[in-house]
Amino acid sequence: MSSTNQPDAPAPVKGGLVAYLTVDGAMKAAEFYVRAFGAEIVTVMPVDEQGRTMHVHLYVNGSSLMLGDAYPEHGHALQSPQAFNLTLMVEGIDERYARAVEAGATALMPPSDMFWGDRYGQLRDPFGVLWAMNQVKR
Repeated sequence: MSSTNQPDAPAPVKGGLVAYLTVDGAMKAAEFYVRAFGAEIVTVMPVDEQGRTMHVHLYVNGSSLMLGDAYPEHGHALQSPQAFNLTLMVEGIDERYARAVEAGATALMPPSDMFWGDRYGQLRDPFGVLWAMNQVKR
């Protein structure tokens, strides 16, 4: 990115399905995802006069994740996340899970061996989003 915080060119989108989250504090969420999940911030739109960020593009675990602050005046009100989770397919699940908890995620289901044969766990981030981690056991 250039020194004016404007992207030089859009970062390529990774993955065939990209989640786009509306959160309260897009830059705080992006910084949390860097600490918790090893995300990389690749594009950030400038902050508006109310301190909101319209668009942040991250790379997380080989895929793109987009997020932005709520803009209720444009039909994008903040709502509590529900009825979904974001699942990270990982190696080293125990270490990855511990890193997320250390960064501030709430442990919901520590990684354990599941009936389908994989190792799986769940956490909630400080922005209310439910995350799962799954490690295929070989």
